[in-house]
Amino acid sequence: MKRVFFTLSSIYWKKSRTFAPECVSVFGGFVLCSGILKPLIERILNSKRYKHMSNKENSVRIQTSILNPYEKKALIWMAERLPRWVTSDMLTWFSLFAAILISVGYLLTNYDPAWLWLASLGYVLHWVGDSLDGTIARVRNQSRPLYGFYIDHNMDCVAEFFIFGGLGFSAYMHFWMGLLLFCVYLGMEVYVMICAHLKNEFKLTYGKFGPTELRVMMIILNTIWFFVEPLHTVSVPVTVGPLSGTLLSMDFAGFVVLAILVFTYFSSLIKDGRYFAKIDPLIKKK
Repeated sequence: MKRVFFTLSSIYWKKSRTFAPECVSVFGGFVLCSGILKPLIERILNSKRYKHMSNKENSVRIQTSILNPYEKKALIWMAERLPRWVTSDMLTWFSLFAAILISVGYLLTNYDPAWLWLASLGYVLHWVGDSLDGTIARVRNQSRPLYGFYIDHNMDCVAEFFIFGGLGFSAYMHFWMGLLLFCVYLGMEVYVMICAHLKNEFKLTYGKFGPTELRVMMIILNTIWFFVEPLHTVSVPVTVGPLSGTLLSMDFAGFVVLAILVFTYFSSLIKDGRYFAKIDPLIKKK
Protein backbone atom coordinates (compact mmCIF):
# COMPACT_ATOMS: atom_id res chain seq x y z
CA MET A 1 0.00 0.00 0.00
CA LYS A 2 2.85 2.36 0.88
CA ARG A 3 4.49 1.58 -2.46
CA VAL A 4 1.30 2.45 -4.38
CA PHE A 5 0.93 5.72 -2.45
CA PHE A 6 4.57 6.61 -3.12
CA THR A 7 4.14 5.85 -6.84
CA LEU A 8 1.04 8.04 -7.19
CA SER A 9 2.66 10.82 -5.16
CA SER A 10 5.77 10.81 -7.35
CA ILE A 11 3.68 11.05 -10.54
CA TYR A 12 1.69 13.95 -9.11
CA TRP A 13 4.84 15.76 -8.00
CA LYS A 14 6.64 15.38 -11.32
CA LYS A 15 3.71 16.72 -13.35
CA SER A 16 2.55 19.38 -10.87
CA ARG A 17 6.01 21.00 -10.74
CA THR A 18 5.71 21.73 -14.45
CA PHE A 19 2.21 23.15 -14.12
CA ALA A 20 2.39 24.92 -10.76
CA PRO A 21 0.92 28.20 -12.12
CA GLU A 22 -2.06 26.32 -13.54
CA CYS A 23 -2.57 24.52 -10.21
CA VAL A 24 -2.63 27.87 -8.42
CA SER A 25 -5.09 29.21 -11.02
CA VAL A 26 -7.41 26.23 -10.54
CA PHE A 27 -7.45 26.66 -6.77
CA GLY A 28 -7.91 30.41 -7.03
CA GLY A 29 -10.72 30.08 -9.56
CA PHE A 30 -12.45 27.43 -7.48
CA VAL A 31 -12.30 29.61 -4.36
CA LEU A 32 -13.54 32.65 -6.32
CA CYS A 33 -16.50 30.78 -7.80
CA SER A 34 -17.40 29.14 -4.50
CA GLY A 35 -16.99 32.23 -2.36
CA ILE A 36 -18.40 34.95 -4.61
CA LEU A 37 -20.35 33.69 -7.61
CA LYS A 38 -22.29 30.88 -5.95
CA PRO A 39 -23.84 33.06 -3.17
CA LEU A 40 -24.58 35.77 -5.75
CA ILE A 41 -26.39 33.34 -8.07
CA GLU A 42 -28.31 31.84 -5.14
CA ARG A 43 -29.40 35.31 -3.99
CA ILE A 44 -30.71 36.14 -7.46
CA LEU A 45 -32.52 32.82 -7.89
CA ASN A 46 -34.08 33.01 -4.42
CA SER A 47 -35.32 36.55 -4.89
CA LYS A 48 -39.06 37.25 -4.93
CA ARG A 49 -39.02 37.77 -8.67
CA TYR A 50 -37.85 34.22 -9.39
CA LYS A 51 -39.05 32.42 -6.27
CA HIS A 52 -42.23 31.17 -7.92
CA MET A 53 -40.16 29.55 -10.65
CA SER A 54 -37.93 27.64 -8.24
CA ASN A 55 -38.94 24.01 -7.88
CA LYS A 56 -35.80 21.96 -8.48
CA GLU A 57 -37.00 18.87 -6.65
CA ASN A 58 -39.99 18.56 -9.02
CA SER A 59 -38.16 19.49 -12.22
CA VAL A 60 -39.06 17.50 -15.33
CA ARG A 61 -36.19 15.18 -16.26
CA ILE A 62 -35.32 15.51 -19.95
CA GLN A 63 -33.54 12.37 -21.15
CA THR A 64 -33.30 11.98 -24.94
CA SER A 65 -29.99 10.15 -25.35
CA ILE A 66 -29.44 7.27 -27.79
CA LEU A 67 -28.99 4.66 -25.07
CA ASN A 68 -31.72 5.93 -22.73
CA PRO A 69 -34.51 3.43 -23.65
CA TYR A 70 -32.19 0.44 -23.10
CA GLU A 71 -30.43 1.99 -20.12
CA LYS A 72 -33.71 2.70 -18.31
CA LYS A 73 -34.88 -0.91 -18.66
CA ALA A 74 -31.51 -2.25 -17.52
CA LEU A 75 -31.40 0.03 -14.46
CA ILE A 76 -34.94 -0.91 -13.35
CA TRP A 77 -34.10 -4.60 -13.83
CA MET A 78 -30.96 -4.22 -11.69
CA ALA A 79 -32.70 -2.11 -9.03
CA GLU A 80 -35.45 -4.71 -8.56
CA ARG A 81 -32.86 -7.45 -7.94
CA LEU A 82 -30.42 -5.66 -5.65
CA PRO A 83 -30.31 -6.83 -1.99
CA ARG A 84 -32.34 -4.69 0.42
CA TRP A 85 -29.21 -3.71 2.33
CA VAL A 86 -27.92 -1.83 -0.74
CA THR A 87 -29.13 1.76 -0.40
CA SER A 88 -29.09 4.76 -2.74
CA ASP A 89 -26.56 6.50 -0.46
CA MET A 90 -24.21 3.52 -0.74
CA LEU A 91 -24.43 3.66 -4.53
CA THR A 92 -23.72 7.41 -4.53
CA TRP A 93 -20.55 6.85 -2.51
CA PHE A 94 -19.70 3.90 -4.74
CA SER A 95 -19.79 6.23 -7.77
CA LEU A 96 -17.25 8.49 -6.03
CA PHE A 97 -15.02 5.47 -5.38
CA ALA A 98 -15.29 4.60 -9.08
CA ALA A 99 -14.25 8.14 -10.06
CA ILE A 100 -11.14 7.81 -7.86
CA LEU A 101 -10.45 4.47 -9.56
CA ILE A 102 -10.61 6.19 -12.97
CA SER A 103 -8.19 8.86 -11.74
CA VAL A 104 -5.72 6.27 -10.40
CA GLY A 105 -5.93 4.31 -13.66
CA TYR A 106 -5.00 7.38 -15.70
CA LEU A 107 -2.22 8.36 -13.29
CA LEU A 108 -0.61 4.93 -13.57
CA THR A 109 -0.50 5.12 -17.38
CA ASN A 110 2.74 7.03 -16.80
CA TYR A 111 4.19 3.58 -16.02
CA ASP A 112 2.17 1.23 -18.22
CA PRO A 113 -0.60 1.79 -20.82
CA ALA A 114 -2.35 -1.35 -19.48
CA TRP A 115 -3.69 0.78 -16.61
CA LEU A 116 -6.13 2.27 -19.13
CA TRP A 117 -8.20 -0.87 -18.52
CA LEU A 118 -8.54 0.14 -14.86
CA ALA A 119 -9.84 3.55 -15.96
CA SER A 120 -12.33 1.84 -18.30
CA LEU A 121 -13.50 -0.45 -15.49
CA GLY A 122 -13.93 2.67 -13.37
CA TYR A 123 -16.25 4.19 -15.99
CA VAL A 124 -18.47 1.07 -15.90
CA LEU A 125 -18.60 1.10 -12.09
CA HIS A 126 -19.26 4.85 -12.10
CA TRP A 127 -22.24 4.29 -14.41
CA VAL A 128 -23.61 1.67 -12.02
CA GLY A 129 -23.33 3.91 -8.96
CA ASP A 130 -24.29 7.22 -10.53
CA SER A 131 -27.23 5.92 -12.56
CA LEU A 132 -28.58 3.35 -10.12
CA ASP A 133 -28.71 5.45 -6.93
CA GLY A 134 -31.77 7.44 -8.05
CA THR A 135 -33.38 4.47 -9.79
CA ILE A 136 -33.28 2.25 -6.70
CA ALA A 137 -34.85 5.01 -4.61
CA ARG A 138 -37.70 5.42 -7.11
CA VAL A 139 -38.28 1.67 -7.50
CA ARG A 140 -38.51 1.25 -3.72
CA ASN A 141 -40.64 4.40 -3.26
CA GLN A 142 -37.91 5.88 -1.05
CA SER A 143 -37.24 9.03 -3.06
CA ARG A 144 -35.99 12.07 -1.17
CA PRO A 145 -35.99 14.74 -3.91
CA LEU A 146 -34.26 17.55 -1.98
CA TYR A 147 -31.68 15.38 -0.22
CA GLY A 148 -31.06 13.34 -3.36
CA PHE A 149 -30.61 16.42 -5.52
CA TYR A 150 -28.20 17.94 -3.00
CA ILE A 151 -26.02 14.85 -2.42
CA ASP A 152 -26.01 13.55 -5.98
CA HIS A 153 -24.89 16.74 -7.68
CA ASN A 154 -22.31 17.66 -5.08
CA MET A 155 -20.82 14.20 -5.47
CA ASP A 156 -20.90 14.63 -9.25
CA CYS A 157 -18.71 17.74 -8.97
CA VAL A 158 -16.18 15.92 -6.77
CA ALA A 159 -16.19 12.93 -9.13
CA GLU A 160 -15.56 15.17 -12.14
CA PHE A 161 -12.62 16.73 -10.31
CA PHE A 162 -11.01 13.30 -9.89
CA ILE A 163 -11.76 12.15 -13.44
CA PHE A 164 -10.49 15.24 -15.26
CA GLY A 165 -7.61 15.57 -12.80
CA GLY A 166 -6.59 11.99 -13.56
CA LEU A 167 -6.77 12.68 -17.29
CA GLY A 168 -4.61 15.78 -16.87
CA PHE A 169 -1.93 13.83 -15.02
CA SER A 170 -2.01 10.86 -17.41
CA ALA A 171 0.72 10.07 -19.92
CA TYR A 172 -1.41 11.21 -22.86
CA MET A 173 -2.85 14.58 -21.86
CA HIS A 174 -1.41 17.79 -20.46
CA PHE A 175 -2.68 19.13 -17.16
CA TRP A 176 -3.93 22.36 -18.72
CA MET A 177 -6.19 20.40 -21.09
CA GLY A 178 -7.67 18.41 -18.21
CA LEU A 179 -8.21 21.73 -16.42
CA LEU A 180 -9.98 23.28 -19.43
CA LEU A 181 -12.25 20.26 -19.81
CA PHE A 182 -13.09 20.33 -16.10
CA CYS A 183 -13.94 24.05 -16.17
CA VAL A 184 -16.14 23.81 -19.28
CA TYR A 185 -17.92 20.69 -18.00
CA LEU A 186 -18.49 22.43 -14.67
CA GLY A 187 -19.90 25.40 -16.58
CA MET A 188 -22.39 23.07 -18.26
CA GLU A 189 -23.33 21.70 -14.83
CA VAL A 190 -24.03 25.22 -13.56
CA TYR A 191 -26.12 25.93 -16.67
CA VAL A 192 -28.20 22.79 -16.11
CA MET A 193 -28.79 23.78 -12.46
CA ILE A 194 -29.93 27.28 -13.47
CA CYS A 195 -32.38 25.85 -16.01
CA ALA A 196 -33.67 23.37 -13.43
CA HIS A 197 -34.27 26.30 -11.09
CA LEU A 198 -35.91 28.67 -13.56
CA LYS A 199 -37.59 26.39 -16.12
CA ASN A 200 -38.33 23.34 -13.96
CA GLU A 201 -36.44 21.34 -16.58
CA PHE A 202 -33.60 19.09 -15.50
CA LYS A 203 -31.78 18.42 -18.75
CA LEU A 204 -29.70 15.24 -18.52
CA THR A 205 -28.85 15.14 -22.22
CA TYR A 206 -28.21 17.53 -25.09
CA GLY A 207 -29.40 16.20 -28.41
CA LYS A 208 -28.74 12.48 -28.34
CA PHE A 209 -25.70 12.67 -26.09
CA GLY A 210 -25.58 12.33 -22.30
CA PRO A 211 -23.33 11.11 -19.45
CA THR A 212 -23.71 7.44 -20.43
CA GLU A 213 -22.69 8.13 -24.03
CA LEU A 214 -19.73 10.13 -22.73
CA ARG A 215 -18.59 7.18 -20.61
CA VAL A 216 -18.90 4.84 -23.59
CA MET A 217 -16.87 7.26 -25.70
CA MET A 218 -14.12 7.40 -23.06
CA ILE A 219 -13.96 3.59 -22.85
CA ILE A 220 -13.63 3.44 -26.65
CA LEU A 221 -10.87 6.07 -26.58
CA ASN A 222 -9.03 4.17 -23.83
CA THR A 223 -9.21 0.98 -25.90
CA ILE A 224 -7.88 2.76 -29.01
CA TRP A 225 -5.04 4.35 -27.04
CA PHE A 226 -4.06 0.97 -25.59
CA PHE A 227 -3.92 -0.94 -28.89
CA VAL A 228 -2.52 1.83 -31.14
CA GLU A 229 1.03 2.06 -29.81
CA PRO A 230 2.17 5.10 -31.88
CA LEU A 231 -0.33 7.20 -29.87
CA HIS A 232 1.70 6.52 -26.70
CA THR A 233 4.59 8.68 -27.88
CA VAL A 234 2.82 11.47 -29.81
CA SER A 235 4.29 14.86 -28.94
CA VAL A 236 3.66 17.58 -31.52
CA PRO A 237 5.50 20.92 -31.06
CA VAL A 238 3.16 23.91 -31.32
CA THR A 239 3.92 27.63 -31.35
CA VAL A 240 1.24 30.32 -31.00
CA GLY A 241 2.77 33.78 -30.93
CA PRO A 242 5.11 34.03 -27.94
CA LEU A 243 3.82 30.74 -26.52
CA SER A 244 5.32 27.40 -27.44
CA GLY A 245 4.88 23.86 -26.22
CA THR A 246 3.78 20.39 -27.24
CA LEU A 247 0.48 18.59 -27.72
CA LEU A 248 0.06 15.00 -26.58
CA SER A 249 -2.22 12.49 -28.28
CA MET A 250 -5.24 12.94 -25.97
CA ASP A 251 -4.89 16.72 -26.17
CA PHE A 252 -6.25 16.54 -29.72
CA ALA A 253 -9.27 14.54 -28.56
CA GLY A 254 -9.65 17.09 -25.76
CA PHE A 255 -9.90 19.93 -28.27
CA VAL A 256 -12.71 18.11 -30.09
CA VAL A 257 -14.64 17.57 -26.84
CA LEU A 258 -14.04 21.20 -25.86
CA ALA A 259 -15.39 22.43 -29.19
CA ILE A 260 -18.55 20.29 -28.78
CA LEU A 261 -19.13 21.45 -25.19
CA VAL A 262 -18.57 25.14 -26.01
CA PHE A 263 -20.87 24.96 -29.05
CA THR A 264 -23.57 23.20 -27.00
CA TYR A 265 -23.28 25.74 -24.21
CA PHE A 266 -23.57 28.85 -26.38
CA SER A 267 -26.30 27.46 -28.65
CA SER A 268 -28.35 26.55 -25.54
CA LEU A 269 -27.56 29.93 -23.99
CA ILE A 270 -28.92 31.80 -27.03
CA LYS A 271 -32.01 29.57 -27.29
CA ASP A 272 -32.92 29.82 -23.60
CA GLY A 273 -32.03 33.52 -23.55
CA ARG A 274 -34.73 34.15 -26.16
CA TYR A 275 -37.18 32.06 -24.12
CA PHE A 276 -36.59 34.04 -20.93
CA ALA A 277 -36.69 37.35 -22.80
CA LYS A 278 -40.12 36.38 -24.11
CA ILE A 279 -41.65 35.34 -20.76
CA ASP A 280 -39.93 38.14 -18.84
CA PRO A 281 -40.11 41.18 -21.19
CA LEU A 282 -38.72 44.58 -20.41
CA ILE A 283 -41.46 46.80 -19.02
CA LYS A 284 -41.05 50.38 -20.13
CA LYS A 285 -41.76 52.95 -17.46
CA LYS A 286 -44.15 55.73 -18.38
